[in-house]
Amino acid sequence: MSPITDNDGAQVARPSESRRDPEWLRQRLDTWLKGRESADAEVISVEIPEANGMSSETLLVEAQIAGSRQRLVVRVAPMPESDPVFESYDLDGQFALIRHVADHTDVPVPKLWWSEPDSTALGAPFFVMSRVDGEVPPDVMPYTFGSWVSEGSAEQQHRLLTESVGVLAKIHAAPLPAAGVAMPAPGEDPLRGHIRRLRGFYEWASTGRTGAPLIERAFAWVDEHLPAPSSDPVLSWGDARIGNIMYRDFTPVAVLDWEMATIGPRELDVSWMIFIHRFFQDITETAGLEGLPGFLTRDDVAAEYQRQTGHTPADLDFYTLYAALIHAVVMYRIQCRAIRFGQAPEPADPDDMIMHRATVEAMMAGTYWKDVRR
Repeated sequence: MSPITDNDGAQVARPSESRRDPEWLRQRLDTWLKGRESADAEVISVEIPEANGMSSETLLVEAQIAGSRQRLVVRVAPMPESDPVFESYDLDGQFALIRHVADHTDVPVPKLWWSEPDSTALGAPFFVMSRVDGEVPPDVMPYTFGSWVSEGSAEQQHRLLTESVGVLAKIHAAPLPAAGVAMPAPGEDPLRGHIRRLRGFYEWASTGRTGAPLIERAFAWVDEHLPAPSSDPVLSWGDARIGNIMYRDFTPVAVLDWEMATIGPRELDVSWMIFIHRFFQDITETAGLEGLPGFLTRDDVAAEYQRQTGHTPADLDFYTLYAALIHAVVMYRIQCRAIRFGQAPEPADPDDMIMHRATVEAMMAGTYWKDVRR
């Protein structure tokens, strides 16, 4: 998920109270690994990275397995006291989905080791995969503020665009999975099912609060402008952004974070990739910096997707606004957590919890894409 930053660029909604103790984790994982593998298996160290996720927690593990040193990543469901971003977590389903993608495509995903749906070992379900070396476009500060992405040549940035869109094309070509994704109800149009679930998530996130009028207006706009049902629903990655891809030499080597996966129109992923870049680019321009205005543009992403798949993305005014709405709901939930943990003040206007409120308003007014490079 995309992080939220305060005015100093520091991340919020990463409460220290939710962190498990590394030595406790090492001991518990060591006992679990010995039972899973053999008595001579050993968990040597556990590290909790500073740039940890805001939903599932990531652990970096060094282990000895069958006489070989292994560098592993453990994804653990959040503890209830951390006030999790989402209402529920299906780590075993994510594991099954990653395996499905690995079995049916050449999308680069980490090697999978085990899924542990039982909470006994760590207090929550988890799964284990190999650690992959590479670079991820940073969120804090955003890669548009200056990073290996912005410092790349035009050719390297173009390669990143084409290869990243290629990831979407390959995921969308996979057979529909049987597990690990949010599914529409029987007979329900996948997009309408997605909207229904997003509305349910927002209602859960705003329980006990007044809610955000902007989000409610955006839901009304979405209802009024629904495109025709898609005749070609695909496996949708869900969190399809370059910040969830690890690269070497501007080429993807690992595709990460599948917790938002679903079945839906291709445009869900295409528009999410476009919008999240614009989200960072708008922040950068507001700070008085140039950023990357000609990178991952709406027209370039759509044209590259068409070139690789033969499908021309349609209704992008709708889908980019819907992406902005999804992000607004997630940001609202994350800011609720930040307020609860004393990391952000309660705003007088709840719409101020949505950093890109001006973007949502301009999209609903039909003016946003007139004022930015497409």
